[in-house]
Amino acid sequence: MSKKIMSLIMLMVLIASFGLVGCGKDAATTAKVLKVGTDAGFAPFEFQDEKSKEYVGFDVDLIKALGKQMGYEVQIQNMNFDGLIPGLEVNSIDVAIAGMTITDARSQKVNFTKPYYQSGLTIVVKNDNTAIKSFKDLEGKKIAVQIGTTGATEAKKIKDAQVREFNNAPEAFMELKAGGVDAVVNDKPVNEYYIAKSGSKDAKAVGEPQQAEEYGIAVAKKNTELAGKLDKALEEIKKNGEYEKIYVKWFGKKPGN
Repeated sequence: MSKKIMSLIMLMVLIASFGLVGCGKDAATTAKVLKVGTDAGFAPFEFQDEKSKEYVGFDVDLIKALGKQMGYEVQIQNMNFDGLIPGLEVNSIDVAIAGMTITDARSQKVNFTKPYYQSGLTIVVKNDNTAIKSFKDLEGKKIAVQIGTTGATEAKKIKDAQVREFNNAPEAFMELKAGGVDAVVNDKPVNEYYIAKSGSKDAKAVGEPQQAEEYGIAVAKKNTELAGKLDKALEEIKKNGEYEKIYVKWFGKKPGN
């Protein structure tokens, strides 16, 4: 083989190599990304791990599993709960998942997926509180809630109650511990998680759960295609067992138990 032919072959290999590199770069830049907004102060659904500083929780694992099922790279953004729907409206995020209850008022602004979790509202008081045993007993009391939640909405309906709104659930619980309020009204699993983590030494849950609620994943009103993809992926991970695996990890029991 002549040197001329050898040189031509090497040139062709080199050109092909550059072509492959270029294709790889294009593939990387066209990877589908799902921008997810959450409020990382709502354990066990979403919170920041103290050691790793990563966002973790039931909702975080769930949206990552859904993203994987759909072929998306999931990017989590932490923001205030009351900023999630506006974020969807201006397209700064694609999806909001933050223990968000499906309500008529919210459904007028965003599209929700099918429900992925059923909850309800409960009351948390300090251990030595014997005066509050039900929602009726909250009349005229100081109540801490998380801003923008259904707990805040319901607390404001209580006669003569002094409702104080906080940016996240931990702040509300801190105010209870400090004695600034008589009770916290929030979603049952969040309240149970706080009591479990505090070792039941600071607080207790009282009364029966109120207002059965269903959580949904929110997308922009016009983005019906994404809502459909999320619904399909949710159905698929329920069938393949991934949803149950995530549920047991965070709640210690199977769904429906």
